[in-house]
Amino acid sequence: MKTVNKKSRLSIFLIATLLVALFSTSMSAAAKGNESNGPERGNHSGGSQQTMQQYAEAMQPGWNLGNTLDATGEDETSWGNPRVTKELIHQIAAQGYKSIRIPITWQQRMGNAPAYKIDPAFMDRVEEVVDWSLDEGLYVMINMHHDSWLWVKTMGTDHDGVLARYNAGWTQIAERFKNHSNKLMFESINEPRFNDGWGDATTADFALLDELNTSMHQIVRDSGANNAERPIVLPTYATSGTQAGLDELYKTITKLNDPNLIATIHYYGYWPFSVNVAGGTRFDDNAKNDLTQTFDRAYNTLVAKGIPVVLGEFGLLGFDKNIGTIEQGEKLKYFEFLTSYLKEKKITQMLWDNGQHFNRTTYKWSDTELFNILNMGLKGRSSTAASDLIYVKKDEAVQDTSVALNLNGNQLTGIESNGKKLNKGDDYTLDGDVLTFKASFLSKVTDSGQLGENAVLTAQFNKGPDWRFHVLRYNTPVLYSYNGIASTFSIPTSFNGDRLATMEAEYTTGGYAGPQSWTAFKEFGYAFTPSYDTNEIKLLPAFFNEVNDGQVNLKFHFWSGNVITYTITKSGTSITGIAS
Repeated sequence: MKTVNKKSRLSIFLIATLLVALFSTSMSAAAKGNESNGPERGNHSGGSQQTMQQYAEAMQPGWNLGNTLDATGEDETSWGNPRVTKELIHQIAAQGYKSIRIPITWQQRMGNAPAYKIDPAFMDRVEEVVDWSLDEGLYVMINMHHDSWLWVKTMGTDHDGVLARYNAGWTQIAERFKNHSNKLMFESINEPRFNDGWGDATTADFALLDELNTSMHQIVRDSGANNAERPIVLPTYATSGTQAGLDELYKTITKLNDPNLIATIHYYGYWPFSVNVAGGTRFDDNAKNDLTQTFDRAYNTLVAKGIPVVLGEFGLLGFDKNIGTIEQGEKLKYFEFLTSYLKEKKITQMLWDNGQHFNRTTYKWSDTELFNILNMGLKGRSSTAASDLIYVKKDEAVQDTSVALNLNGNQLTGIESNGKKLNKGDDYTLDGDVLTFKASFLSKVTDSGQLGENAVLTAQFNKGPDWRFHVLRYNTPVLYSYNGIASTFSIPTSFNGDRLATMEAEYTTGGYAGPQSWTAFKEFGYAFTPSYDTNEIKLLPAFFNEVNDGQVNLKFHFWSGNVITYTITKSGTSITGIAS
């Protein structure tokens, strides 16, 4: 065998290495050349290669520190939440959350032009909360939040001024955080819009948003260090899931040709259901179709083309007034379907919580049923039912009561009442997905004669959280005549164990009365609200602010099926209420 000297062996090795490299490069280029769905998505996070889709999936699930650093007052407590503590962040991580979105409003912390210098103490505070979050192993998102409607929205009429201030803000944020871990990401702007409404965007609106997103992207990348590859989150117009908005964001992301970009939208449900207006009391086909169509669009336009999507906020708009605005069972069905559908579409979810869900001092959930549904949505489907209310009327023969289960691939394993297991066949039967509670059993649990909730029946399944049925013994509600003034008018009411679903309002002369005059059904918690503790139905000032003088017929719809009529007459601020 011919001997090859050391120098020759080195030359052969170098030539072979070069050929392999050239071959690999040409194959990679060919593969990219065959792609038609946009740029390759990739990222180096913490030193290990990771695609942006994998990065987004590692964020699942996420939680919003809402109404805190984004409060528009001088202090993070100005909107009613306590000062953020390291323990709160620890508790969020302990709940199983993998990411935290920290909304931040910068306006009142920025100085005058041209520097727009951010208050150093506030920047330090933001960094402290960010560092606590990173120390807990959380992925962290920070942004410009309510600045969007405080001053950024005027970009159409003050283009140069807004852009200068926006750029100055991001220049300072990028500089402060450029050496932080890439588990920190920047979101360019929250819910961007350039007018006071939430209607469809114009071509000019899309152009302004593209300019903001592009400018922020350039600032961050030019700042160097970890910002050269830091994940950047870019929103659609108003962070909505319209097809036009998704298409425009896709154009921006494709133009930037940056593998470390994430798209974001928000979702608060089909509006009539989300706030309980226009008869939207149930999570029905309209609400379900709105949901599926929104996330089908997001998946087809972005995720399927290699651009990950984070649902940066989700919930129900009615929660801003009260988490009871939407009936409990309907609320749970909505969140169960939403979270499972997001998982199917590979979209990361971040719950909006402005203090109404996770108590920031006791570290307890206000609604453990909701938390259990949200948690299960990451693993599989939960079982629900057509309703969680079972009504038994006083002084009427008790009948068998059937309710359809949404088993979602699971199996019913048993039902309990006060810790005691019900007997299948005697207390209830199951025929496919139809659960029937026997009249003899319902008679037994309501024989106290007490109106209202008599029992809670806990249905258990082989997977996922329990579903609770509330057995209510009721009689027809009674509303009483009353004279009062518009600012404090309430109808004395004997609910008699029933619960209010919605209210209609129409002038006796024709036409719908009150706000949202395009529908007879008024908004729960805005136009009216029941008070079961004080036995009254409150007609709120917002209702009377848009009611003309004259006579109005009201119809109160209860969950039992009862509909009770009532007449009010408005004369200035004086209100006369007459029971039918």
